[in-house]
Amino acid sequence: MRLEDLDYFLAVARVGHMGRAADELGVSQPALTKGIRRLEQELRLQLFHRTSKGMELTMPGQAFFQRSMQARRGLDDALREAGDLHRGTVGLVRVGVTPLLAEPFFNPACVALLAQRPAARVSVSVNLNDALLSGLRQGALDMVICSLHAAAASDELDSVALFADDLYVAARAGHPLFGRSRIGFGDLAPYRWILPGPQVAARRWLESRFRQHGSEPPDVVIESNASVASLASILLNTDLLTVVSEITLGSAVGRGLNVVPLEDVTWHREIGLLTLRGAYRSPLAQRLVEILCEHGAARSGRPAAADPAGIPQRRAGRSG
Repeated sequence: MRLEDLDYFLAVARVGHMGRAADELGVSQPALTKGIRRLEQELRLQLFHRTSKGMELTMPGQAFFQRSMQARRGLDDALREAGDLHRGTVGLVRVGVTPLLAEPFFNPACVALLAQRPAARVSVSVNLNDALLSGLRQGALDMVICSLHAAAASDELDSVALFADDLYVAARAGHPLFGRSRIGFGDLAPYRWILPGPQVAARRWLESRFRQHGSEPPDVVIESNASVASLASILLNTDLLTVVSEITLGSAVGRGLNVVPLEDVTWHREIGLLTLRGAYRSPLAQRLVEILCEHGAARSGRPAAADPAGIPQRRAGRSG
């Protein structure tokens, strides 16, 4: 079996389309088609059904995809480890981080890493949870820093809690809501919102609270997947509501915002580090894990994780 044919198969299975897979790999579509056919002939299996929307895995194809993805990931890890040992270099660490956590949390940890390991190379992907977790599972990232709620319970991922970062509904300090002697959930109804897109966990969480109260979903005027910091001037000059994290409230941006004191719209969540169970971790990646644990402990005021090298302290999705 040719390794390139396996890579062709994995790309098509992942994106479900020959053209997009060819673009992703930088090869021609005929070459990709030829490689898939060659692999099917060697396996004596039909791996895909062609549909009007693209390529759909057959049942044997689905089983082969799961197994071959694990095998390819293991081979990549072996090559990276052998390369690190042969070159004696510090190497590359690939990190995924959500926009909210990049500036206040990851960046200081990265500065500390570079001070200790001047030859280090760091690849940083700042993106939403779904994209980051997909990259982690595919082996494109070594670790992801995000809300632990973002990862469903899985035997694929391990997590370590770093610090608590509650999420609140907030508005500008002079908002009419704060002129009331008492604020109830129904008082939110007249106001419009700045919120992230519906694929973001914070948006889904807020909408679930509205449903639980029998209310219409929030009236979203501005939908953005940027951090609140980049939209602060809008919030400070309108009566729009938003959801904001404790980490943002403690920053310069948060000084002009007040929390709406409603427990029903307070999300007690935990920020953590996710890694792929059993994946190779270079010495550089291990040192970054240790630094992140130290920074998380300093922020939360609790001891750092006792054994960050062993990261399987809990399975992803089983924390708050």
